[in-house]
Amino acid sequence: MIKRLLTLLVLLSAAVHFSPAWADEYQSTIKMFREAIESRRFFDTAYGYAVFPTIGKGGYVVGGAYGTGRVYERGRYVGGTSMTQVTVGLQLGGQAYSQIIFFEDRKAFRNFTAGNFEFGADASAVAIVAAAGAQVGTTGSSAAASVGQDDAKAIGAYHEGMATFTVAKGGLMYEASIGGQKFTYTPI
Repeated sequence: MIKRLLTLLVLLSAAVHFSPAWADEYQSTIKMFREAIESRRFFDTAYGYAVFPTIGKGGYVVGGAYGTGRVYERGRYVGGTSMTQVTVGLQLGGQAYSQIIFFEDRKAFRNFTAGNFEFGADASAVAIVAAAGAQVGTTGSSAAASVGQDDAKAIGAYHEGMATFTVAKGGLMYEASIGGQKFTYTPI
């Protein structure tokens, strides 16, 4: 059981880590979040953001997730970031999703880019449905999803200077949370 889980996590990590991270992959992910009703307003007021085109996640009792991204300050690319997560509990399956984290102000941006940053257990994300038939799990009691990205009704809000949004890309997993995610930052 543990060997299968570790194999799954290694494959997910390898697929995410070794896939080419072309600029258009980042730009298309940013465009997707820019066009979604829930997250579009954050681009006008946020000090910066971190975008992850693909995070792979899998688990069977013990699970994990991994993804790489880019950090933007005032719309300018300033560094790379990676996210890892290990979870224990009731979970089964695997999925890939995109994620964006908005920084409300310079203080939140500096907290994220100061080195190793970790979301606490009280963190949540708004799940956005970007395509018909996508499987999405909510990531907190205030998170919601709708039938399409242009008519979504969920409203995101900053929590301790950060607001997080996710879009499922594929797969199905019984569990979706951002609590416990750890991030590293490397300036360019």
